[in-house]
Amino acid sequence: MKRIAVAIIVVLLVVLGWRLLPESNEVVLYPAKGVVTVTGTDHMAEAVVVEGGRILAVGSREALLDAHPKAKLDQSFADQFIVPGFIDPHIHMVLSSIQYAVPTAPPWPMATPDGIKAGYPTREAFFARVREVEAEAKAGEPLVIYGFHDLVHGPLDRHDLDAVTTDRPLIVWHYSSHDFYLNSAALEWAKIDASLHEKFEGVPLGDDGLPTGRVFEDAVPHLLETLGGILMNPFKVKKGLDGFSHLLREGGVTTVADLGYGAFGLRLEDLNIKLNWQSPEHSGYRLYLVPEHRAFEKKFGDKRVETITDMVTGARGTPAPVLPQVKFFTDAAFYSQTMRVSEPGYLAGQSEGSQGLWVIKPGDLAAVIAPYGDAGLGVRIHSNGDEAQTATLDALAELRTRDEDLRFVVEHGGLFSPDHVAKAGVFDAVVSAASHYVFYLGEAYQEPLGPERGQWISPLASLSAAGVPVTLHSDAPLAPPLPLLAASVHMTRATREGGVLTPSEKLSPYEALEAITIDAAYALGLEDELGSIAPGKRADFTILSENPLEVPGAAWPDIKVWGVMLDGKKKPLDHAEN
Repeated sequence: MKRIAVAIIVVLLVVLGWRLLPESNEVVLYPAKGVVTVTGTDHMAEAVVVEGGRILAVGSREALLDAHPKAKLDQSFADQFIVPGFIDPHIHMVLSSIQYAVPTAPPWPMATPDGIKAGYPTREAFFARVREVEAEAKAGEPLVIYGFHDLVHGPLDRHDLDAVTTDRPLIVWHYSSHDFYLNSAALEWAKIDASLHEKFEGVPLGDDGLPTGRVFEDAVPHLLETLGGILMNPFKVKKGLDGFSHLLREGGVTTVADLGYGAFGLRLEDLNIKLNWQSPEHSGYRLYLVPEHRAFEKKFGDKRVETITDMVTGARGTPAPVLPQVKFFTDAAFYSQTMRVSEPGYLAGQSEGSQGLWVIKPGDLAAVIAPYGDAGLGVRIHSNGDEAQTATLDALAELRTRDEDLRFVVEHGGLFSPDHVAKAGVFDAVVSAASHYVFYLGEAYQEPLGPERGQWISPLASLSAAGVPVTLHSDAPLAPPLPLLAASVHMTRATREGGVLTPSEKLSPYEALEAITIDAAYALGLEDELGSIAPGKRADFTILSENPLEVPGAAWPDIKVWGVMLDGKKKPLDHAEN
């Protein structure tokens, strides 16, 4: 009963508390070159009727004109295609605000608010970029540069960074966001010494008994005690979030979910949202929040579940609506080779000889999740490596014995063996896949993983065939929040080197469109409100120059986005015509 009550309250909040409906209930009919409803592979329409921010009817132009003779006829999209509003179900607001505001040296071309920035695909190019940024920065101040990747740029330690400068704290931020590399001045500045090796797994020591300069995973919060004030400068954060919001609008995104609410501290995150996001009307996209288990456990202890349910119902105020879901972590990061993999572990790279890290021990997962599930809260669980997938799906099997209806979404899902795919189908998992693993690291990971595990990266076609709803997310800022680009990668399975990874795992065009619309809505638990064009749903649309179902997958990123409609209100891009 409690699950039903929470669900009813969430619907009421969505419908009443967080709607941005036009003041007028004017009925408007929008003819289009085509309306892609995503309600069936052969379901197309010619027009849609909107009233009060909701979809009233969908069908042929003439039939709708006959049925609604008093409707206002709006020809704005007569030469465009209307599709359901794109959804990115897993982003990070504060992290995006930070990373889009710091200088970058990425290993591959990176989409930014200012356009595509060049990648630095060799060690020499990377260090040339680091020296360039360091020379231009104000003397003596701590400097953070984002984008290093060891599988592209090679190993990195404090000696390499001391060769760049010893006159300032220099911190290089790994592309994964989970690892930092510090020069000697930065180690001293952040008070990181050999004594911390016993306290944290994430402070490795070199042969000289001193920190190598790498700080990762469990040691990052200690680093942020010093570094946080630099990264979270309010002026830089505002600039970064403005840029992030611009990218979302360029990509035709109407809805996002921040997976990790509380991880940077509720006070900072709430202030960031209140000042910079403010509202869908102001920002042009809808934002939902998903609390992170560890952050809420640390802050609220035994009151953590009650606190989250109070946020969901509105009894405790939040700057954006909180979904009845909680974020968990089974293992660590795909990008930095700290995800938990099976024996013999990593065969190359910075984690060679190890199996990666657990965040929640396998035997504890079900017990940690159960109190939240009992309160009617769904699961969004970060689970990347194949050994992590075993633990995650074992926990799901155990949880299914107490709750058949628990919404359980595996986040990222870096590696799935055929056995994992079958088990995900049997136990009704959902997979919200990282959009970018195949393209960025599909080839680079073959040596570290070996030939068998290397074929298990994001097998979305197999998961879909097993009956698993599959969606795509950017995990922004780790990849650009551009759904057409994300979908394109999984229709082509293209890699950045020009190859194709496991072509048998290509999604069909319709599956790819579902992955950024209705299946994304399903991952959020909002499939009754968003994700397809059907009567009663929100009038959230993305307006495109072409029908994506008639365009080759490789060309999806070239489809022009006019803008969006949000609750029936037109929001064109700055360069689009009203």
